[in-house]
Amino acid sequence: MKYAIGIDIGGTNTKLGAVDDKGAVLKRHEFKTTDYDNFASYMEGLERAISFLTADTDGECLGVGVGAPNGNYYKGTIDYAPNLPFGRCAPLVETLRMAMGYEHIYLSNDANAAALGEKIYGGGRNLDHFIVITLGTGLGSGIVVDGKLLLGADGFAGELGHVCAVVNGRVCGCGKRGCLETYASATGIKRTYLEMVAKYNGQSTAANVPWSDLDAKVIEDAARAGDIAASETYQITGNILGRCLADFIHFSRPSSIFLFGGPVKSGELLLAPTRESMEKNLMPVFRNKVKVLPSELPASDAAILGASALVWSAI
Repeated sequence: MKYAIGIDIGGTNTKLGAVDDKGAVLKRHEFKTTDYDNFASYMEGLERAISFLTADTDGECLGVGVGAPNGNYYKGTIDYAPNLPFGRCAPLVETLRMAMGYEHIYLSNDANAAALGEKIYGGGRNLDHFIVITLGTGLGSGIVVDGKLLLGADGFAGELGHVCAVVNGRVCGCGKRGCLETYASATGIKRTYLEMVAKYNGQSTAANVPWSDLDAKVIEDAARAGDIAASETYQITGNILGRCLADFIHFSRPSSIFLFGGPVKSGELLLAPTRESMEKNLMPVFRNKVKVLPSELPASDAAILGASALVWSAI
């Protein structure tokens, strides 16, 4: 059996999987990204993890695909990733190739990898024009045009999380103010919820939940129980996200937009106000033509599948 290794490098955890050409994850492994404080030591840990995974998987490994924040497909480097201790320009592909000997090693932005995974394994299988938006700690995006990832001149096209959603709004980790990421990511939604709790003088079923325990499921459950702070959080988030999706449609005209991440599990609580805002802000010629859908990739393996798709699409 032949397989590709998909690697998802996150600010907290690094996840690896051996994936066959049908999208089945044969074996998994993960370790803490936060256990390493520099690029060199992290790469030693990653190389050990790859060796462990291949030793535990029957068959031939055809290559390695890596999805990472600020992963540069053209240069094979991770550039200025704010949540990773890698420095300015970390040569991941070159380092991995020298250490492991694989010919086929590919790196891309994690959201671009997710879009490619959606194209090969998910709801984008029969689509040539779509956008994937990932709602996590940050907000990532991948754009597929004419069946191919839109990478741009330097590999960083499609940073939709950093369009200005609110002028002079919240401070973003990128240094700007008002980025979409600060409102529609899982972290941004938490911030909105706490603002609503304060607005309603703490009258919320989850008002006393610590920040570290507050997640999309807690807010969803509160909204379904009739919590006004949680319900208004979804309305505000959907309004901002939908308005930005309308802008994205104006410049790329996808047939579908797939949303992925913990907040999307709330279903119509988030999707309904998002669609309503999107349609309201579209030019008439674009209305009622673009679907907003949850990703069809399994949540637990989506990032790994997307990273492995970098290999399967290239060989």
